Amino acid sequence: MSARTLPEATFARTVLGSGPGLVLAHGAGSSANNTYGPILEGLAAHHTVVAVDYPGSGETPRSTTPLDIDEVADQLVAAAFAEGLETFALHGYSLGGPIAIRAAARHPERVTALVLSATMAHPNNQQILTVKVWGKLAATGDRRLVSEFLFPHALSPQAIEAMPAEQLEEAITYAAAEVADGTVEHADLVSRIDVRDDLAALRVPTLVISTTADHLAPPALHRHLADTIPGAQLAEIPTGHLPMVERPEEWQKLITDFLARHRA
Repeated sequence: MSARTLPEATFARTVLGSGPGLVLAHGAGSSANNTYGPILEGLAAHHTVVAVDYPGSGETPRSTTPLDIDEVADQLVAAAFAEGLETFALHGYSLGGPIAIRAAARHPERVTALVLSATMAHPNNQQILTVKVWGKLAATGDRRLVSEFLFPHALSPQAIEAMPAEQLEEAITYAAAEVADGTVEHADLVSRIDVRDDLAALRVPTLVISTTADHLAPPALHRHLADTIPGAQLAEIPTGHLPMVERPEEWQKLITDFLARHRA
């Protein structure tokens, strides 16, 4: 298959470490640093990490039009290429999962491995209803309200009930300050994303990490990925939608151990 022509790399990105390439696709309403911050240094100890920010996240300007998955996927690959990576592994978290899948489908000659965490090929009805409310709340500009809405959905019941009231208040306040400017566009993309037709054609080592207490991206969606992508492996981690909050070290180890076994 001939390589697709890449666009100019315009999305902001963080580049760390050395070694085999690893491109990170973050979750909706977040940024590369907020999604991967607790494990970035650990990942960069083994890889040249390129962590890309979507429009309205980090230093990437907010889009004035609805986001297109093909354009975002191509920008992931273009960012890696601009940083000197001819080939690389891809990790996609939440919204970043289908974006990574589309990038692997459109640029198979560049992707050496795929890791998908807390994610899906297409949202189910529960997820669509949740992200529609989330997007409407984000459109009001009330970031505190957005944070209060997401917390009981994003954390496992065990994690949220273990927090003393003062710690919970601090966490909600911190999360509110980090809500991405482009959350409205991100939530809209989640509601209409669909990469189911890409799955069966993937021919790359793939690990699906299922967050087993996840209400935002239910585990049935993770299992569908593992069952449909040829040769995919499934690993489970007992967290809600935020493994970087609940079990960051375990999450990082699942990623780095798999990639170590499948280096190009």
